[in-house]
Amino acid sequence: MATTYREYKVLHIAEGGCGTIFLGASGLPLKKVEAELNAQAAQGWQVVFQVIEQKRFWLFWSREAMIVTLGR
Repeated sequence: MATTYREYKVLHIAEGGCGTIFLGASGLPLKKVEAELNAQAAQGWQVVFQVIEQKRFWLFWSREAMIVTLGR
């Protein structure tokens, strides 16, 4: 059974730039991701799709980000 959503919302959550520069990579801020998803779930949103992307950050570093699509 396919679920139909009336509206969608897209979240973009990225690792911090300072951690990327000073540590080389710091990873996604999991506490921030958890808090944001819990806040959205309290408003009736559900995760429909998510993807992790690696982007070039300045010249030498890459930065990880999570793109989450929510629906309700």
